Amino acid sequence: MITEHVHALWQEARTRFSNQLATLTEADLTKKLGDSVNSAGFLIRHIADVELLFARNVFGQTDLKVSAKTVIAQRDTGEWTNLSELLEYQNYAFESLEKAILAQSETDWDVIIETREFGRRTKAQALGRITSHTAYHAGQLAIVVKYGH
Repeated sequence: MITEHVHALWQEARTRFSNQLATLTEADLTKKLGDSVNSAGFLIRHIADVELLFARNVFGQTDLKVSAKTVIAQRDTGEWTNLSELLEYQNYAFESLEKAILAQSETDWDVIIETREFGRRTKAQALGRITSHTAYHAGQLAIVVKYGH
């Protein structure tokens, strides 16, 4: 029952990101705010990159192939301009993380995992972290698309 509840919470929270995707255009992808280093396209790719890293490294989907280019580059390289590719990639990330969440047993949520990025956390805490990460950047995306140039 716990897994179904946390899945529902994560899924609802992610709509802060996914609901924006239907109205995006390719012209939106290069938008930035002022001197900001992150474009809208970068933010979409980054959200997906980190979701895939969590699915693999935190929730045990070790068969996933992840090339977290935004995490590796640590900056916007200007290459995130193909809307259909970004939408496909973020959908792959969504499906992968969802599969990983649903694969957790009721007792897995109390298991401690350790990562270089955020130290020791239970899987439940890690889910809170990826949920808030996606929502944080989804807020940035909304502002960039609305006010960016």
